[in-house]
Amino acid sequence: MSGKFFWSFLLSLTVVFQSFTSSEAFHPYHVGSVEINYNSKSRTFEVTGRFFLDDMESGLGKKYGGTFHFNDEKYKAKLNEALQKYCSEYFKLKADNKFLKVNYIGCEEDQESVNVFLESEPVATPKKVETAVSFLYNLFDDQINIVHIIVNGQRSSEKLTYPNRYLYKVF
Repeated sequence: MSGKFFWSFLLSLTVVFQSFTSSEAFHPYHVGSVEINYNSKSRTFEVTGRFFLDDMESGLGKKYGGTFHFNDEKYKAKLNEALQKYCSEYFKLKADNKFLKVNYIGCEEDQESVNVFLESEPVATPKKVETAVSFLYNLFDDQINIVHIIVNGQRSSEKLTYPNRYLYKVF
């Protein structure tokens, strides 16, 4: 094997390996999901958003500056503070034409994704649910958020693609 061929082969192999290990290769699409589930016992909406971990780190970094790392205990307080602010700006919820106060509960991360947990103030079983969901729209102009609204076991799902953020369902 000639030296020139060997180095060309090694360079090609490196480029291929890097393309498979980049975050873009893991998820070439920018997709998140948000489940808005009405709990009739607590009379609250329990909301779970699931996003790619590196996308959320980048979205928080772009919005607030600095570095954010999930799965690192020393960033936990900074992350929770930023997520609380981020969620209050990029997620709104109305039931029967009344805006609901939505509280950030916390997050749970694994190697590739993060679940963000929110809960609304108590409200009577709604007939109409409206939401504005724009998670990661500050980062990607091709972001898709799949939104599931569940009231009394009746599930309604819809895809919101940037820049669309508003959705309402009648139950």
